[in-house]
Amino acid sequence: MSQIPSAADRVYLVTGGNAGIGYFTAEQLAGTGATVVLGSRSAARAEAALDAIRARVPGARVRSVGLDLADLGSLRGTVDSLEVERLDAVVHNAGVLLEGPERRETRDGNEVHFGTNHLGHFALTHWLLPLLEAAPSARVVTVGSFAAKSERLDLDDLQSRAGYRAKRTYGRSKLAQMYFGLELDRRLRAAGSTVSSVVVHPGGALDSLTPSRPPVHVRKAGAALRGAAAALVLQGKHAGARPAVRAVLDAQIAGGELWGPRVFGLRGRPHRERLWAQLEDAETARRLWEASTELTGVAPATAI
Repeated sequence: MSQIPSAADRVYLVTGGNAGIGYFTAEQLAGTGATVVLGSRSAARAEAALDAIRARVPGARVRSVGLDLADLGSLRGTVDSLEVERLDAVVHNAGVLLEGPERRETRDGNEVHFGTNHLGHFALTHWLLPLLEAAPSARVVTVGSFAAKSERLDLDDLQSRAGYRAKRTYGRSKLAQMYFGLELDRRLRAAGSTVSSVVVHPGGALDSLTPSRPPVHVRKAGAALRGAAAALVLQGKHAGARPAVRAVLDAQIAGGELWGPRVFGLRGRPHRERLWAQLEDAETARRLWEASTELTGVAPATAI
């Protein structure tokens, strides 16, 4: 898309919209005139993000809602608090990446990365589907990660109890999200739903290549110079948000597609990618869905 179309009558939810790629996704969507709701665990950080968006987008229609994906029991209340009659798109962007060797669990007893990044969005989708169905042609956009491309799911150890490593577990949790986004679309189509599901990834997005949006993000002096070499193959988070924004706004994109940056999957304008080899495995996606249903107690495709 050479120009961002108007979406003044639409409502979008961006999980984790208070920082990083989620912030820039929300900012760019706000520029269409749509109502954009930022889902955030921190009310203070959400308010700072709203102020930053309003400073960049005069007249922006933005607000926030409390969202804790690590607390599955809270998600139905979060959806109720949206207080909207319909939802035109949700961008499943929020995620955690912990450092350190210690494996941690959510209050529901799930490994933190898998429980937050995947299971939280899986359950949230269940509660959002009635609102998505109320829109003419709503879309679920799941933000994966280029880090997931080199990972494989261990269906016998989804909770990473054996040989836990934070970065590997994060990559697998993002891969699980991508499997979910594709399987969701298959199930929505089988149910005759008007909702579609698209998977995207931001490529390689660095803080040092990201423009300042105080107080959400302040690029330190010299960061651009230090990142000049990286800019040949990577990009900032403002650019990393573009595949998600494109997937929300472009009606020509079909459900079940994967979109990412054009240049080696790391930087550049969004384009459709061929599904990664592991993502073509529908049986793994089906088994993950069944395990996720058991772990969360909900099944998104049955909400329609």
